[in-house]
Amino acid sequence: MFVVPALAVYVLVVIAPTLLTVWISFHRWAGAGPMEYVGIGNYRFMLRDPAFHRSFVTTMVILFVVGAITFTVAFVLTMLLQDMAGRRFVRAVVFFPSLLPGLVIAILWGFLFDPQGLVNHILTLLGVDEPPLWLGADHLFSTVMAGKVWLSAGTYTVIFMAAADRIPRYFYEAADLDGASAVQRFRHVTVPLMSGVAGVCAVLWSISALKSFEFMLAFAGATGQLPPVSLWTFPLYSYATAFAADAAAGFGVASAAAVMTLALSLVLTILVRRVLAERTHVEY
Repeated sequence: MFVVPALAVYVLVVIAPTLLTVWISFHRWAGAGPMEYVGIGNYRFMLRDPAFHRSFVTTMVILFVVGAITFTVAFVLTMLLQDMAGRRFVRAVVFFPSLLPGLVIAILWGFLFDPQGLVNHILTLLGVDEPPLWLGADHLFSTVMAGKVWLSAGTYTVIFMAAADRIPRYFYEAADLDGASAVQRFRHVTVPLMSGVAGVCAVLWSISALKSFEFMLAFAGATGQLPPVSLWTFPLYSYATAFAADAAAGFGVASAAAVMTLALSLVLTILVRRVLAERTHVEY
């Protein structure tokens, strides 16, 4: 009986909207008025839409490429800060960007990389005559991806540092007695004993990557318009389809994209957990 209120709230705010989204994905609907059943027509339209193809590519780049860079930066920072004096202060500094809303970071990032911003000003002082247009079409994607790394690396660095602190020191002392190098200690001691935490972080990153929205929208949509299609992710594709400015609202296609995102999240979560299942149980 004690779980009934919580279960009712969960059904009301999670299960019911999810089922409603699946139901809408099989209909043509403009957000008001009657629905027209179209079966899997919305999914067919979505899979033939070039904008969805681009959204898929961008989402996968964020998921795998940006994720790999983020985890590499977090691991490197963890190793560098592990025995560093004043690491608690440095940890707070590294974690600070994660405390700020993505919207604030996007606006700050936009000011920094504006053609007249701080980054280009510093480059000019260093003798660069024609600094890159970071927000131009040629560099916008890489600039936004760099922002994603900067925004996320601090969070995973703090998590990895907490996991590294739990590794008993005698493992490293035994490795030193065996003549292990720093790379060997990292490979044979640190990585295996942090694999469980890394698996949880991989799941969190997968879900976060598939839900990338506000950072891309606010960063590239400073003029009130949607960012270029090259920056669209699944959520941005859903948003652009549901609230299209130059076409009829397509809540059915938007719901189909949302269902696709949910399915990918579930599949990736199961795959990551299965791959790392044998490494998550560690006894010290």
